[in-house]
Amino acid sequence: MAEHIVKILGTEFITPDVKRFTVEKPTGFRFTPGQGTNVSINTPDLVGQLRPFTFTSLPTARRLEFIIKIYNDHEGVTKKLGLLHAGAELVLHNVFGAIQYAGPGFFFSGGTGVTPFVAILRDLHHKGDLKGNTLLCSYRSAGDVILDGEFTKMLGKNFLKVFTRQNVIGFRERRLDRDMLITLVQDFDQRFYVCGPEDFVSNINDLLLSLGATADKLVFDH
Repeated sequence: MAEHIVKILGTEFITPDVKRFTVEKPTGFRFTPGQGTNVSINTPDLVGQLRPFTFTSLPTARRLEFIIKIYNDHEGVTKKLGLLHAGAELVLHNVFGAIQYAGPGFFFSGGTGVTPFVAILRDLHHKGDLKGNTLLCSYRSAGDVILDGEFTKMLGKNFLKVFTRQNVIGFRERRLDRDMLITLVQDFDQRFYVCGPEDFVSNINDLLLSLGATADKLVFDH
């Protein structure tokens, strides 16, 4: 795919360290929900530094959207992205993605690993096909939750949140372990979609397989 230079149309922080970018959509640009692209900042010193980000907008939308975790603790590309505003330019490169919707199932995400699921669930909601899908998000604390209101509106009781480090008095730290999966999932003869940090994906996949899930029904990326 050819490279596309696009302008940022708007930005906003949706959590203290997660930023939403709305950008121009090139004519004829196509992707499927769950896919992403390599992105670079269109300045001489950064244009060659590509990083993968997932599209969170619907494929039919007139603009593209990305939701990106900003890491301010080191001088990386996301820290530079955190400083950008409307009018700055990005370069979109090849479209790719291992997460593709293959039917109703149970979605597991760790942190910003939820981003490939955003376009998938928005697309299903738009088509009226969300029935049979559950989303479970694991976050350190309630302040890290991404698109809480939207997911709650779309999925209702099928939107589950687990907080691993709430840092408040009386809070009991919870981990996605075998017992919790048995309680929350119950049916292991279904499709599972898993995305997040590599250790999160590996741990969830191992637990699912040990509980009876089959490898051909695991769709995952990290």
